[in-house]
Amino acid sequence: MFKRPLTKFLLSVCVVASLAACTRQNAPAGPNDPYEGFNRKTHNFNKAVDKNVLRPVAVAYSDTVPDDFELIIQNFASNLTVPGDVINQILQGNIEGAVTNAIKFVMNTTIGLGGIATPAAEFGIDGGKTDFGETLHVWGAAEGPYVELPLLGPSTERDAIGKVIDTLIDPIGNLVTLPDQRYVTGAKVGSFMTTRGQRPGMFDSVLYGSADSYSQTQMFYLQNRRFKLGATPQDGNVDPYGEIYSNE
Repeated sequence: MFKRPLTKFLLSVCVVASLAACTRQNAPAGPNDPYEGFNRKTHNFNKAVDKNVLRPVAVAYSDTVPDDFELIIQNFASNLTVPGDVINQILQGNIEGAVTNAIKFVMNTTIGLGGIATPAAEFGIDGGKTDFGETLHVWGAAEGPYVELPLLGPSTERDAIGKVIDTLIDPIGNLVTLPDQRYVTGAKVGSFMTTRGQRPGMFDSVLYGSADSYSQTQMFYLQNRRFKLGATPQDGNVDPYGEIYSNE
């Protein structure tokens, strides 16, 4: 009934830990963008997909689905990510955050009926969001060059590796049987559609209202990500893509 993720998990962690141990962390100082030509092509592709598919579908979805039901789907999708947060916090040595999030997951899954409600929030129980990109940062891995990933959007080499490892070690993804994966995937897609559909103007101002949407996207992402990891942003801008392109 269940998949067997333990071997894959241990192998992934050992490989990435070895790579991180050999990498010196550098303080971020502006964008490191040696792949700009390829990144811009990917950015244009992502913009075309957003304009012709994601944006119209997301706006129609958000206009059609009742707000209460959208919230339920978002809560359920968010709860699915908590076990991954727990694993990463253990790997980061953040035992307090891991324990807090474990309690949060148990409460929301049981009392909250699978996460559609959030009773843990009423008690202020929240260990925070994290991901394997942050784990690599804690281990000392450098940020690496900026990259824009097809469909997934802005990232860095370190965070792109983190996204892959997060998928490999995701407890829900590895333990849920194939038929149930449809519900997991559906919830994640629905949550994404709500985020994109409820705030079209915020995204449109960067993607379609700026003179150079690539540079704007890059700047917002790097500032937001570096601030999350403890760096001081150069100004007060906040990344409007944070809810989609990162697990923060």
